[in-house]
Amino acid sequence: MGRPSIDPELLIRMLLIGYCMGIRSERRLCEEVHLNLAYRWFCQLGLDGTVPDHSTFSKNRHGRFRESNLLREVFELTVRRCIETGLVGGEGFAVDASLIQTDANRRLAVPGDEGLPPDAAGRAVKEYLAVLDDAAFGASTPVVPKRLSPTDTAARYSAATPNQAFFSYSTNYLIDLRHAVIVDVEATTSVRQAEVTAQRRMIERVQQTFGLWPERLANALAETINGLYKAEVIHHLGPWKSMVQVEWETLRWVDWYNNRRLLAPIGYRPPAEAERAFYTDQSRLDIAA
Repeated sequence: MGRPSIDPELLIRMLLIGYCMGIRSERRLCEEVHLNLAYRWFCQLGLDGTVPDHSTFSKNRHGRFRESNLLREVFELTVRRCIETGLVGGEGFAVDASLIQTDANRRLAVPGDEGLPPDAAGRAVKEYLAVLDDAAFGASTPVVPKRLSPTDTAARYSAATPNQAFFSYSTNYLIDLRHAVIVDVEATTSVRQAEVTAQRRMIERVQQTFGLWPERLANALAETINGLYKAEVIHHLGPWKSMVQVEWETLRWVDWYNNRRLLAPIGYRPPAEAERAFYTDQSRLDIAA
C-alpha cells in the first residue's frame, strides 16, 4: 500500500545536482532529472527509471534526513576525503556568512513587539518555538525583532543589502585557506551575535571531528566583530555629536565586550576571564610535562 520506497542515495544524488547546477526548486529539479540524460546517468536511473515526486524531498528533509543527520555525515565524509588527499591544510581558516532570502512575504509581517497572532500555527512556528533558547536563533540577542513573519517566524527581517529589506537566514561557512575548501557550515538567524556563536561552534566542531585547529583566522571574523560593534554602538546609540563621543563609547563597548559580556559558548564567562583560564591551564600542562 502507498508509494514504493525510494533509495536515499537517489535523493542525495539529485540534491547534489541541484546544488551544483543552481537548481533551487525541487519541482524543477525533478523535471530536469526526468529530461536530462546526463542527470539520469548520474542518478543511476537509466532511460526508464522513475523520478521521485518533488514532495518526497520535503517529507524526507523534515523526517528521515533530520532525524538521522544524514546530510551532515555526507558533508563530513567529503571533507575527510579532501583532508586525506591534501586539499585541506588546517593552518588557516576564514569565517564568513551569507544572507539567504526566505520565501516569507514581507507584506504579511506583523510587528515584533506584538508577537505572533493567536491563530499562528504550522511546522515553521513549531520549529521557531523549539529553538527560542538556542544561541544561534531565539537566544542570540535580547533585542525584539522589528517584524515577524507568521509563516517563517525564525527568519529575521534584514536590511543588510542596498536593495529592499527581506526575511532571511544566515549560512555561516568555515573555509580552509589552502584550496578554499569549506570544512564546516551552520545556519543561524540573521543577526551578528548568532553569527559569532556559529563561528565558535564550527571551529570547535572541526577540532572534535577532524582534529584541526587553525593557527590563524582571516579577517572575516574581524569583520563580524566590526559589524557587531556598528550594530550595537554606531547605529544604536547615534546620531553622534562629535568624534570624542564616538571614541568614548567605543572604549566603553570594547571594555564591556572583553571584561563583562557573558558568552554562552565559553561557559557564560567574559572573554578576558576565559583567556586567563586558558593560559593558566597551558602553564600547568607545561609544568607537568
